[in-house]
Amino acid sequence: MAKSNEKLYPNCDSSVWLRSCDIEVTQPLHGRITGQMPTWLRGSLLRNGPGSLKVGSMRFEHLFDSSALVHRFSILDGAATYQCRFVRTNTLKRNRAANRIVVTEFGTKAVPDPCHTIFDRVASIFKPSELSDNTMISLYPFGDEIYSFTEGPFIHRIDPKTLDTLERKDMMKCVAVVNHTSHPHVMPNGDVINVGMSIVKGRLRHVIVKFPYTEKGDMFERAHIIGSMKPRWTMHPSYMHTFGVTENYFVIIEQPLTVSICGVIRNQLANKPMISCLQWFPEHETNIVLINKKTGKEVKRFRTETMFFLHIINAFEQDGRLIVDLCSYKDAKALDAMYVKAIETMQSNAEYAEWFRGRPKRLEVSLAAPAMSHVTPRLLADLGCETPRIHYDLYNGRPYRYFYAISSDVDAENPGAIIKVDTSTGETWSWCESDCYPSEPVFIPEPDSRQEDGGVLLSALLWGSRECSLGLLVLDARTMKEIARVDFETPSPAPKCLHGWFLPEKA
Repeated sequence: MAKSNEKLYPNCDSSVWLRSCDIEVTQPLHGRITGQMPTWLRGSLLRNGPGSLKVGSMRFEHLFDSSALVHRFSILDGAATYQCRFVRTNTLKRNRAANRIVVTEFGTKAVPDPCHTIFDRVASIFKPSELSDNTMISLYPFGDEIYSFTEGPFIHRIDPKTLDTLERKDMMKCVAVVNHTSHPHVMPNGDVINVGMSIVKGRLRHVIVKFPYTEKGDMFERAHIIGSMKPRWTMHPSYMHTFGVTENYFVIIEQPLTVSICGVIRNQLANKPMISCLQWFPEHETNIVLINKKTGKEVKRFRTETMFFLHIINAFEQDGRLIVDLCSYKDAKALDAMYVKAIETMQSNAEYAEWFRGRPKRLEVSLAAPAMSHVTPRLLADLGCETPRIHYDLYNGRPYRYFYAISSDVDAENPGAIIKVDTSTGETWSWCESDCYPSEPVFIPEPDSRQEDGGVLLSALLWGSRECSLGLLVLDARTMKEIARVDFETPSPAPKCLHGWFLPEKA
């Protein structure tokens, strides 16, 4: 343990994760521009993430519980503006009305509600509407609409210009899934595909759900299950945050972090947080499951070393082989590292850096190999790696070369680095600035460019020493050199965001 006045990670200021927005920015703020914004860059960078850890005198215990805050950077004619609004979830409304935390979250137990009895908690098992609908992880388009996501069965439609919350969708009613991943895939034809859990013929299954694109009508009304697979352990299905799509397969990674179904029921009765239902089995390997896109049936499983992951970088087929690139951890301690208390005490925790020691790894196997063949991961780069992005529109599910991410190494000389990795050569590039903490880098292709990295990266910036400041960074994706940035001063602390989507300005 470090001495009380000694910082183990002196270059890392974790306070950027602990901020709470007190004042929404409803009218666009104009920023101060340095450099030259590309004239072709027009649209809205929408971001989602933890907005406030506070409810009255109470505080959430885990970062994933923080009230969802959506940000908008509008880019037009070489200038940019900023807005932010809280997602008006039922959970937010109930907590604010009571001025305390009355809905149990992923890592936070609600205070007893004198209006609710044990019978209410029993009923909530069968009525998911009583559960938290705090959607603070990601944002994805369904046609010309944008929705905020988490892993529960609820999503919220957000006005992409005003950031008003317009509607709540319940996937239990739509397509009978009790949860889904935070990262659906938007296909080239506009269809949206996601993986969730559902009861199929009386048995719990991981299911593939398709939301067919339509210019007129409701994509959710047309949603249906197109594939499924049996969990490795029926009462302990694997925890899934993302999945992969290739030319012929849906790629499901069954890691040994599982959700105890009995634990879920017990927790509902005891009003305990969801995280206590997660169980890590270090003695078991990780499975790679292939589901045929045409038949919807499982065709083969491979196995690899025990690992924990949140994000797949990309998955594709090439020359008769399956390749899956992901951000890999040796165990699930990264979830523990996102407890508020763990973030506050990280400077005296000698193990904290290892909890977040994520690395980009490649799983590669012949599609002709026997079922349950072992796949040995290969390190793509010895750099911390989280929230990875690629040139999604053209290379998702296809052979690719470059990906971009932010560092997960809190003990690095520059823990706030944006990285670029050449998966073919292993060459890496980075951008960093002292005391600066970028968000997930979003790739925007340059019009008519023939290069995979021909475009720019957009990232929201925060500074440890300036809690009411944020910036929008524009990098040349080829060189990782700064092209421009826009600096904003906000009326209250600016929290760090997680994931987002870029909506081009329509001509």
